[in-house]
Amino acid sequence: MDYIEKIYQRFKNTFGQEPLMVCSPGRVNLIGEHTDYNHGFVLPAAIDKYIYLAIQKRDDEEIHLLANDLDDQYSTSLSTLEASGKLWPDYLLGVAQQFLKEQHQLRGFNAVFGGDIPQGAGMSSSAALECATAFGLNHLFSLDQTRLQMALLAQAAENEFVGVQCGLMDQFASLFGKAQHLIQLDCDNYNYKYVPFPDENIQILLLDTRVKHSLASSAYNQRREQCETGVAMVSRHHQQVNSLRDANEEMLLQHVKPFDELIYRRCSFVVAENDRLIKGCEDLEKGDFAAFGKKMYQTHLGLSKDYEVSCAELDLLVELASAEPAIFGARMMGGGFGGCTINLIKADQTAEIISRMSAAYQDAFGKAPKAYVAKIGQGTHIVDLKKK
Repeated sequence: MDYIEKIYQRFKNTFGQEPLMVCSPGRVNLIGEHTDYNHGFVLPAAIDKYIYLAIQKRDDEEIHLLANDLDDQYSTSLSTLEASGKLWPDYLLGVAQQFLKEQHQLRGFNAVFGGDIPQGAGMSSSAALECATAFGLNHLFSLDQTRLQMALLAQAAENEFVGVQCGLMDQFASLFGKAQHLIQLDCDNYNYKYVPFPDENIQILLLDTRVKHSLASSAYNQRREQCETGVAMVSRHHQQVNSLRDANEEMLLQHVKPFDELIYRRCSFVVAENDRLIKGCEDLEKGDFAAFGKKMYQTHLGLSKDYEVSCAELDLLVELASAEPAIFGARMMGGGFGGCTINLIKADQTAEIISRMSAAYQDAFGKAPKAYVAKIGQGTHIVDLKKK
């Protein structure tokens, strides 16, 4: 029995109903880091690791939730939606609350979920759960929401109910993912296009440093403020500049660098990263993984030296990757100060490279990184187990 069937059976055994089965993927971001809150571009993709949600409506106002992997239950009602104190139910309850805030008609529902998205590795299992819930409720109650509306609703649930001020990228990637394609997403206006990523011979290797330095959240907020400061310095002279998306290197050299070197370095990275992403998509259109991989290394160098959100563990993994001819490119992924590196790797050499890099990392830091191999997957969808 595969994982989705286990969730299906757990639901039937618990609630005695025939559930709707929803699969919602985790995500990676190939290039475009710290560009989202600067109204720039990102290049995420859904991966073949999923949250599986079994869900069905009730005849009353009650909500009954079961987290299969935690073997934990939680119950409440539509009229008393509030933070659970457990966190995991909040990703589902927050979505229900957003539908109600937008005046959609809901009833109570039963739900069981589990998944194979690694926890804490930066692949956005929380966004996948929110999107699965939004997709399931939208279908069950015929709410007629578009994928973009569901992504925005799931983001609002995380911002307002869970209390995490995330951007839209995670939810967008989960709902809009397409096999063998990346998504070039414009975070200023949510325009997007699919970029081909034929991955028959290429795998995405994520290496988890297994560290999370305490600097992460405070440094993230500080970087946002530094970018806003740079925008203010430029916009005094160029009123059309509302974000770093609108700025260029020449503006930074003229209006920021002479007055604040640190602010200049932060802003210069973001401007360069947006440019790298656009040119990297051109590389992929041509099937030039080597050129794209070089840009991933350039991104990491900028994140480490100019944006200063890397750490010794991440830097070592990228250095080790650069010595492997079968790795096209590598960089840290996510907010920084720990978490994963993302590596584009020739599929037939993945196992031996994981072994070599893990041994070197173990020698340096006394523990091996966790390795996850992924391919590009399909966005949030309903599964008919009868047709499987």
